[in-house]
Amino acid sequence: MGTLLDVNIDDDSVESQCIGLTSIAIPEAISSKTGVSVEYAPDEQKKWFLFRASYGREDMAADLMIEAGTYAYVAKKYKWREVNGRPKKVLENLISNLVFAYLTPKDADMFVRDADPVVASPCPRLATIISYYYDHFNETETGKNPPLTIPDHEMRNFILATQSHDENLMLLEDGDFRYKTDDEVMVKVGPFKGVSGRIVRAHGQQRVLVKLTGVCFCATAYIPSAFLEKIDD
Repeated sequence: MGTLLDVNIDDDSVESQCIGLTSIAIPEAISSKTGVSVEYAPDEQKKWFLFRASYGREDMAADLMIEAGTYAYVAKKYKWREVNGRPKKVLENLISNLVFAYLTPKDADMFVRDADPVVASPCPRLATIISYYYDHFNETETGKNPPLTIPDHEMRNFILATQSHDENLMLLEDGDFRYKTDDEVMVKVGPFKGVSGRIVRAHGQQRVLVKLTGVCFCATAYIPSAFLEKIDD
């Protein structure tokens, strides 16, 4: 079974079997235009920045960043659309107009503003199509909102949850779900192997909730209880 179908299943009837084992490694970022690839390499000097792209240009922005040697990520999922009168499964962006990128603060600022008079931006065109996504819950010493950065463990978990492009991934808001327990769990097998979070009930299904602080909640497809293990404190 390549995916976990979004159907009503009695958790107690699911057998504890391994299905569709997948790697829990973060995939390379690959430019859709040139095929250029950049591997994710943890670096204490870098942070996960979130950028707003002008309408419909998030893929273009990610391509330009990757070609400049930056690891960039646009979350996607499959959806069924009617194409030429027939249903077709197409890949669409999960969160419109947002691009995640792993950068040093200096490089992030160069991409957005091209402000360094000594070191030229690796891609001046980016400054015309992206801007920072700001953290409206914090302020700098000057009273301004700083660019939002996402904790590394949250971003890695989000990539693991969305890299399968499962059609049953969903974005949620408060009120769209209810927590089933207070325990943190990890998915042991299947397309969401390695994803951690709390178990929720959303849209009639048991799912694992992934949180990006200050951005969104994302829920996996249906996950049987047999595929989960509790994470010890």
